[in-house]
Amino acid sequence: MQTILGAGGVIATELAKALTFYTMEIRLVSRNPQAVNETDEVLVADLTNYDQTLKAVTGSDIAYLTVGLPYDTKVWQEKWPVIMENVIKACLKVRCKLVFFDNIYMYDGSNLDPITEDLPVNPPSEKGKVRARLVEMLWAAVKSKDLQALIARSADFYGPGIKDSGLLNETVIKPLSKGKKANWLMDYNKKHSFTYTVDAGKATALLGNTPDAYGQTWHLPTAKEPLTGKQWVEEIAKEMHLEPKFRRVGKSFVRFLGIFIPEMKESVEMLYQYDRDYVFNSDKFESKFSQRPTPYKTGVREVIAADYHKQRPAVITSSK
Repeated sequence: MQTILGAGGVIATELAKALTFYTMEIRLVSRNPQAVNETDEVLVADLTNYDQTLKAVTGSDIAYLTVGLPYDTKVWQEKWPVIMENVIKACLKVRCKLVFFDNIYMYDGSNLDPITEDLPVNPPSEKGKVRARLVEMLWAAVKSKDLQALIARSADFYGPGIKDSGLLNETVIKPLSKGKKANWLMDYNKKHSFTYTVDAGKATALLGNTPDAYGQTWHLPTAKEPLTGKQWVEEIAKEMHLEPKFRRVGKSFVRFLGIFIPEMKESVEMLYQYDRDYVFNSDKFESKFSQRPTPYKTGVREVIAADYHKQRPAVITSSK
């Protein structure tokens, strides 16, 4: 049995699809789980409750922690450490391996080009400090309690099926699809990597089922030569057969929007990722495995075809 803790999100869904290559005994756990594959077992559980967490991982060989909490610093500070402690304790009790799906928030933010697995841990944000604490908890359990675990780390991500979330979708794809200007945070001349969700799901499943991958951090396969903000808008608009209209959104305006939109207020501390080049490196993964990342043009084409081909504005202008 392989169990996904935090089912329902886009990464968990892609992971559930990918795991069928290795097993048909898949358990999906969340507050409101829904089957992805016909044979999936679903289990309702609150991971902030240890007894429910233990029940969720009992009988599992591998547990994948893919929880996505509300984008709120206080929620992260209160709930994430409890969830991690419960999951670690439960995995140790039933002798279950743990795969933690992580982001890059805990890295030093002074230089994000390139972002490699050995980048120093020095988070410049409160959310990053939470992520650093989780990583510390996990490796401490590996070192002192013989937990078998690994970290699968992703850049910001994009992909089909996330029409109601995701930075690239919310700031670029969705506005363009409605005939509005795309919004790019901070500096649109800076490069920004995005991990394709389909690749992330497949790679996380592969890592979980590779015995010698444990005890390490892995950056999930992400295409090289990332586009700048301006190029992202142009590429997406081209695929949608629209004019690439966009505007720069600076810190002051994000703060202003935060008065009305809590998510924007929570984004202010993360803007350092958009005022410099953000280049995610997955050479370690690509050197060991044969899986290669989806090129950006291909990924954009697949996203638009899956989610937006029926939602174009009535008036379509060819891009120049």
